[in-house]
Amino acid sequence: MQVLFLSPAYPPEMIEYTRGLAEVGARVLGVGDTPAHALPEKVRPYLSDYLQVPSIMNEGDLIARVKQWLGGRHVDRIEAQWEILVLTAARLREQLGVAGMSYNTVLGFRDKQLMKERVERAGLRVPYAFRASTEKDVIDAAHLIGFPIIIKPIAGAGSADTYRIQNDEELHRVLPALRHVPEVSVEEFVDGEEFTFDTVCIDGEPVYMNVAQYLPRPLIARTNEWISPVIVTVSDLNQPKIRAGIELGKGVLKALGMGTGFTHMEWYYKPNGEVVFGEIGCRPGGAHLVDQMNYTSDIDLFREWARAVCHKHFSAPTRRLYNAAIIFKRAQGEGTIRAIHGLDAYKQRFGQWICTEQLLPIGAHRRNWKQTLVSDGFLIVRHPRWEDALHMADIAATDIQMYASR
Repeated sequence: MQVLFLSPAYPPEMIEYTRGLAEVGARVLGVGDTPAHALPEKVRPYLSDYLQVPSIMNEGDLIARVKQWLGGRHVDRIEAQWEILVLTAARLREQLGVAGMSYNTVLGFRDKQLMKERVERAGLRVPYAFRASTEKDVIDAAHLIGFPIIIKPIAGAGSADTYRIQNDEELHRVLPALRHVPEVSVEEFVDGEEFTFDTVCIDGEPVYMNVAQYLPRPLIARTNEWISPVIVTVSDLNQPKIRAGIELGKGVLKALGMGTGFTHMEWYYKPNGEVVFGEIGCRPGGAHLVDQMNYTSDIDLFREWARAVCHKHFSAPTRRLYNAAIIFKRAQGEGTIRAIHGLDAYKQRFGQWICTEQLLPIGAHRRNWKQTLVSDGFLIVRHPRWEDALHMADIAATDIQMYASR
């Protein structure tokens, strides 16, 4: 089994997927723009061969170079787990005659407007939305839908360049900030709780499922620096509102023609009990969500994803033992981390439930909180009881404080 894997060392979590492939017996042929001599030591043992390309983002050049590099070598699978490369992987599959999801199918997981159209045709509830490529398009769509609205990139990931707009004044204030985005989706703002639906699928059928709740909703967390965002996986998937979201998610997978691999979907639960589709990607959730799922079930989904991809099999238990919460911290001030308060007391109080703590150390420079959800580090805690997991997450969010100065 030979698997061509795009960008095996960046972002850093790609190393774990590379490891997973190697551990289930695949020969991993890596393609990336990191120079071979600069590949992290951690990833090198898992690569059977590696091609450096000038730019991983230059699809045409990458495909030409991969074809030349492979020569007559056979490849069984072509995979990418980084959102911006899933279409390139699909294009490579079609060019090389490799089995897997087609470009058109993957496009339905990448183009947010096309995605909603395909899901809506299956009779599932989606936000009312319009595609817009000019400021006039955006204004016209906003008036058709009615405020409040959400504006987000057609091919975006996470909450980058995403805005909630309340009125015309806010709309005209935000429009200049979107001029670098080629196309946006202008859509109805759905008021409600926001959840994920995550799967590992084999031929479109989920063999592992996860639901997590955002606290608060990502759009709120992305626009308020003082907030410590929290995401909590739900151990009990039998709750009525969770079951409704799972059924919606399964319908979405069918509507979009999912094949084999990870999916990450977001959905809303409205106060009236209605569930509404948000968006979906045919790749794993970011910001350590796969780590959370591993801690939820005490398994290795990096390896199980690889087993599904290579052997159409999933061997880990799917029991859900814990509610696992990740708490992202943002330092107060700018510059270098100078102090961390409350961490030692938190560890003494909840040490047995702490899975990992990866806050930036004293002396490290603050990250740009607007560019990464991970911000200035995170903790993951878990507990069998939902209320206790939430309690620990709330205390970490409020009592642990990081301070920076120049």
